[in-house]
Amino acid sequence: METNRKLLIYDLSLEELAELLQAWGEPKFRAAQIWNGLYQQLWSSWDEFTNLPLGLRQKLQANLSIQSLTPDRVLRSSDGETVKTLFKLEDQLAIEAVLMHYDERRTLCISTQAGCAMGCVFCATGQMGFKRNLSSGEIIEQVLYYARELQKMGEKVTNIVYMGMGEPFHNYQATMDSIDRLNHPQGMNLGERRFTISTVGLVSKIRRFADEKRQINLAISLHAADNPTRSALLPVNRRWPIETLMDAVRYYIEQTHRRVTFEWALIENQTDTPEQARQLAALLKGTLCHVNAIPLNPTRQFTGQAAGRERAETFRAILEKAGVPCTIRMRRGIDIQAGCGQLATESLNNPSSNVIISD
Repeated sequence: METNRKLLIYDLSLEELAELLQAWGEPKFRAAQIWNGLYQQLWSSWDEFTNLPLGLRQKLQANLSIQSLTPDRVLRSSDGETVKTLFKLEDQLAIEAVLMHYDERRTLCISTQAGCAMGCVFCATGQMGFKRNLSSGEIIEQVLYYARELQKMGEKVTNIVYMGMGEPFHNYQATMDSIDRLNHPQGMNLGERRFTISTVGLVSKIRRFADEKRQINLAISLHAADNPTRSALLPVNRRWPIETLMDAVRYYIEQTHRRVTFEWALIENQTDTPEQARQLAALLKGTLCHVNAIPLNPTRQFTGQAAGRERAETFRAILEKAGVPCTIRMRRGIDIQAGCGQLATESLNNPSSNVIISD
């Protein structure tokens, strides 16, 4: 990676930008003007900032990058409801982001890492291994790219899910910094409840997140209700088994009084069985939660198959009868490999790397 890269503007908070401008001898209010241009006007070139003096624009051009992601491939689903973009980073690694249309909502699924260290066996990103964390600015830039695309149609981003490539809690600070900027009233001003973070269950980070008492939605990728099955699918379960994970989830609910979503991939004859449904119902009894079940998105390196409609409905019915709310989600963008990491895995043939997950 180049060592003399320009600083990415989206990596700066409003306060940090103001300090930089003051060091350049510029008035502090220029920072708010720049932020307005970036996050509300959605300008993507320093030439568009005609409200700034030419000398300042030239200085910004020379010192701060306004683009670090290059769209490499854009795929649209046959129904027109899902758009997936493969981005190349400045070091030529690849990440993905997806736009999904749901009635009045325009939901983005964005990445926090290039690759992933968690190794979930049915996930294309897990299969490619960990490459590196994204900076907060690289996370934000995915959102701004789609915000500009939607702006052309007179539409706006309404929801953002940190559910693309990578484990958001493995890149905790950059994830939170990106949300803070997108949530900032002088930024995109998206309410905290419009964000969802999905984690495979990094218990120490769930507890940290709980202590911060944010209004951001939390989703747990559970996928199995007993430790042997979950450990086989999600290696992180060997470090933080289900009992430890559920203790952290209950702590989160106690601290925030917010409902937790449990994500569940319905894999035929593995996680879609009546026994798994009954075990899950017993595990979640009395918990403020909702189960989002979705038939498995296929990947080339995992032989499991998606559950059929009848088995999925039986699974849902068992949970509902036990008092656990459950929704069977439709799979989106199967024809464009919209599952996280599928397109990037196809574009890169890099060996996996081993990463120690720290607390």
